[in-house]
Amino acid sequence: MKDTLELGAPAIQGPRRGEPAPSEDCLYLNVWTPANDGKKRAVMFYRHGGGYVIGSGGSGGQDGANLARNFDVVVVQTNHRLGLLGFLYLDEIAGGEYTGSGNRGVQDIALGLKWVHDNIANFGGDPDNVMIFGESGGGGKTACLYAMPEAAPFFNKTSIESGPGARMLSREQAQKTTLAVLEKLEIDPSDWKKLLDIPAEKLLEIQNTIPTVPPFQPKFNGPIGENPIWGFGPVVDGVVLPHHPFDPKAVEISKNKPLLVGWNEDEYNFFAWQSRDIAPFSMNFEEITERLKGPFGTDAQALVETYRKANPQASAPDVFVAISSINMMGLGSIEIAEKKAKQGGAPVYLYNFGYKSDMKIPGTEYEMGTPHAMDISFKFNNEVPPKEGEAPRMGFGGGKPDRFKASHNFAEYWCNFAKTGVPSAEGEPVWPAYNLETRPTLRIDADCEVIENRFHDELDTWREIGKLVTS
Repeated sequence: MKDTLELGAPAIQGPRRGEPAPSEDCLYLNVWTPANDGKKRAVMFYRHGGGYVIGSGGSGGQDGANLARNFDVVVVQTNHRLGLLGFLYLDEIAGGEYTGSGNRGVQDIALGLKWVHDNIANFGGDPDNVMIFGESGGGGKTACLYAMPEAAPFFNKTSIESGPGARMLSREQAQKTTLAVLEKLEIDPSDWKKLLDIPAEKLLEIQNTIPTVPPFQPKFNGPIGENPIWGFGPVVDGVVLPHHPFDPKAVEISKNKPLLVGWNEDEYNFFAWQSRDIAPFSMNFEEITERLKGPFGTDAQALVETYRKANPQASAPDVFVAISSINMMGLGSIEIAEKKAKQGGAPVYLYNFGYKSDMKIPGTEYEMGTPHAMDISFKFNNEVPPKEGEAPRMGFGGGKPDRFKASHNFAEYWCNFAKTGVPSAEGEPVWPAYNLETRPTLRIDADCEVIENRFHDELDTWREIGKLVTS
């Protein structure tokens, strides 16, 4: 038997710390198992984030060893084609054998799912009990798998985390990106085959000049122009991806598969940290209203007034973060939950991750809270006490000791969902399925809480201004 102790190479992108060099030869699965003993364990099949252009199944925070060891599951993570090499839409100008070209990245993942079905029993996993899950861009990819006929036979339940891919790129949007790439390469569309002779390094250079905002996440610091280039991502091409996953309704193909969906309470703070944009954290209410006119125009005033009334103790930065965060990942998550509940098939469970990190956003005294991507190390149970002799580790999760309990709660809910289709954690609240009457949401923390009709007043305003449409 071959030792498999090294990670597979990630897709073409910049170098990644602690991982093999990125490569065009990137179709690898990383597998963690408690034992190759023939036991039929639930399989947790994960897609990494990175907005469809970066990331890998070998990132440190999402190491699957603790889930496998502590919860007796098999964890599988995929490397697959990304960016231009995974999602360049050539169907219209190349035709024929290039049909489906805009979805090669998610087709790679579907092939990985089939491999799991055929082989995971050799790793102590149950091919008939597979949960697919993913965060950010990985959530969008998971939503695609939820709607893809070639993936449907190979999974039984789904979790979409901080990446609510209710809808994907249209052919028109994808074609616009393709034409922009050809223009930058000075290639006429009729000579598209010249693309085949261009080195991957040059294609990556061109890719980096194209916007990378996913289709489910509007630009957070300004309005989208009248004719935006949407970048790279899955395409509703009518073949590989026949329909938007949740538009105009939840797809029928996965009607009877249970679903988890939700977001982190302070998503925006990750993007502020990443872009070094700290201005909102020292603004007053008048200034944040003016800033929010970028993405929301005259509706900014109504949003700020609603949030101030619903949260009278909140500061101006608090209100700005709340509005920006739910707009990024929350509204799409709620749309998915409501459409899945309305479908009347398998249950859907809505969550908010709310554990508050005490890490400060660099250059400010404002705490990170629950930013985008912080859920990764928590749900993989990688927020654990240091071993004897190890120095304490402090990342997004901060330095408070109750983060270990929050991580265990998150991981246990997810692992039990993988095993049974019902999320649960010992000593924590029963998580009721979402419905259109009481609208229960589980808030995940060191002590979890079920909240009915959460953000009721705020969501009324989002509906009034047309930013939340679920029917």
